[in-house]
Amino acid sequence: MELALFDLDNTLLSGDSDFEWAQFLISKGVLDREVQEARNLQFYEQYKAGTLDIHEFLAFQLAPLTRYPRARLDAWHQEFMARHVRPIMGDAARQKVQQHLEAGHLCALVTATNSFVTGPIAREFGIGNLIATIPACKQDAQGAFTGQPRGTPAFKEGKVSRVEAWLESLGLWWGSFDKTWFYSDSHNDLPLLERVSHPIAVDPDDKLRQTAQAKAWQIISLRANAV
Repeated sequence: MELALFDLDNTLLSGDSDFEWAQFLISKGVLDREVQEARNLQFYEQYKAGTLDIHEFLAFQLAPLTRYPRARLDAWHQEFMARHVRPIMGDAARQKVQQHLEAGHLCALVTATNSFVTGPIAREFGIGNLIATIPACKQDAQGAFTGQPRGTPAFKEGKVSRVEAWLESLGLWWGSFDKTWFYSDSHNDLPLLERVSHPIAVDPDDKLRQTAQAKAWQIISLRANAV
């Protein structure tokens, strides 16, 4: 048995789904472009530096989900998939996922971006297991979001603990697998990359590229326009 784990943003996608969701909401007049882009830039610089406060970021990221009924958000998401997501889902990424699925490997998408945004994207790739940051919902029939995360965010070491909890729920652990794979672009994913037997750096940032080269990890590209 083998396990294949995939990061999403700038790994399987040639872009960032959370950023694209914000751009979509800006186009709808839901968010103020100047305010949103300034805050996004601030958080992105912290992310690149490895200093991002995930809880501060999530308070910002999840706030727009609280302002509208779930039915409207779900309808918007369908439009978002067509306009923003499918254009950055490249053939190389689809083929890589399919390669593991056809080989019968247990596959999961592991992403810090919240599950409302990423759930339909995982399904579009054909990946049935999603380990993402979970946006909490109110205990009512409408399932409105509270603007807070529930449980451990799937970020840095949190990705490791969330993957391990998922495996335990299946009666499995790392030793259940002959090979384990994780594909990622970011140095923030080093805790999980160092946990698997086959870490793969995908279009890596500078810090991850340096680490991958030093450790002789495989480096590949899955960009939408890659040949």
